[in-house]
Amino acid sequence: MANPVIARCPICSESLRVTRLECESCGTRLEGSFVLGRFHQLTGEQLEFLETFIKARGNFKDVERELGMSYPTVRSRLDAMIRALGFPSQAEPDREAERRKEILRELAEGKIAADDAAALLEGQPTS
Repeated sequence: MANPVIARCPICSESLRVTRLECESCGTRLEGSFVLGRFHQLTGEQLEFLETFIKARGNFKDVERELGMSYPTVRSRLDAMIRALGFPSQAEPDREAERRKEILRELAEGKIAADDAAALLEGQPTS
C-alpha cells in the first residue's frame, strides 16, 4: 500500500509542492508543478473528523456520539476545519458587516450625518 501524500514539510512545516506524477499501470510520468487540493491542508485529526461528519451526514448528535465529544467541541472542530480549508468561519464575526452595523447605529443615534455615513459605507474618508 502506498504512503499518503503529505502537504507540509516534516522539517519546517512549510507547504510541499508536487513535482512528479507517475502512472503505476503504464509508467507514464508527468513532471511540473502541481497543486494539492484543499483537503491536503487538513491535519490527520481534521480528516478523521471530516470523515465522521460526512458519514453522520452533518448530524451533530451522531458526530458527538461517535467521537465522544460535546456539542461545543464538535462545533469548534468544524469551525477550525473550515478555517483550515481557507473559508471564513461563521463563528467569527464578519468585520465588514459589524462595521456597517456600527455606522448605521451611529447614524440612527444622530452621532454622524447621513453624508458621512454614506461615505463611510462606501469606504471613503469623511470630512
